[in-house]
Amino acid sequence: MYGLSPLGKAASAKPVTDIWDTSVAPPKGYGAAPAPAPAGPPASAPAGRAAGSAADLTDPRKKDIAMELVSSAENSSLDWKAQYTYVEDIGDGRGYTGGTVGFCSGTGDMLDLVQLYTQREPGNPLAAYLPALRKVNGSDSHAGLGSGFVSAWHTAASDPAFQQAQNDERDRVYFTPSVDRAKQDGLHALGQFSYYDAMVMHGPGMDPVSFGGIRATAMKHARTPAQGGDETTYLHAFLDARKAAMLTEAAHDDTSRVDTEQRVFLAAGNLDLNPPLSWKTYGDPYTIAQ
Repeated sequence: MYGLSPLGKAASAKPVTDIWDTSVAPPKGYGAAPAPAPAGPPASAPAGRAAGSAADLTDPRKKDIAMELVSSAENSSLDWKAQYTYVEDIGDGRGYTGGTVGFCSGTGDMLDLVQLYTQREPGNPLAAYLPALRKVNGSDSHAGLGSGFVSAWHTAASDPAFQQAQNDERDRVYFTPSVDRAKQDGLHALGQFSYYDAMVMHGPGMDPVSFGGIRATAMKHARTPAQGGDETTYLHAFLDARKAAMLTEAAHDDTSRVDTEQRVFLAAGNLDLNPPLSWKTYGDPYTIAQ
């Protein structure tokens, strides 16, 4: 009505209704599933990002891959379920290390595991060692444990209740907190795994060589995706901080699980940790085909 020619076709134009939606879409891979894409050729992955499933690490297959990757470094095997029976002192000052993620008699998580198992199965073979586990907690002592404890651990490992207790404590202490934190930081499956692997080795906490301290160091050098940073840049900073922490301990100074495993996936742009995966730990090659 003002005689402006650009508005001459406004009466027949499609109404503009989508610019007023102030909601923010969740990052890819999280929250509600997107609406089905229209029919057509499959879209290629964004630059720097490998194509494949964007499921996070809680997806059953992705979680199994995470367990296989940890097992390759902890036990030189992809058969992580065979590690329920594993127990030995690896000379790292943490006493006995046992099970699928290396519960330690000197750090409290082995005590928590055996206490949970005993709550569920009071007459189990490890219940008698609870007093000794309480006494050695915080040290590398074998007092009250020894060969009898090792034998009892092997016996308990065939009990589905002990296997489930290991799974549940692994998730409660290590997997769930690290994956949740990674999601909050805007990381996809590879970053979630990097957090989980660091939590397994270094434990929670804010000192420089614990998970929280490693993450804090990384954030001094790069912003997380949730802060607007580039995901690959941030993960390199996190792995740098992780490697520095590993080098402070003689038992962990082989950093191949960072250098020839996680860095390999990151260099390939495989932020979603999709197979096929090929890597090395301690010089040994491994492959997950699918």
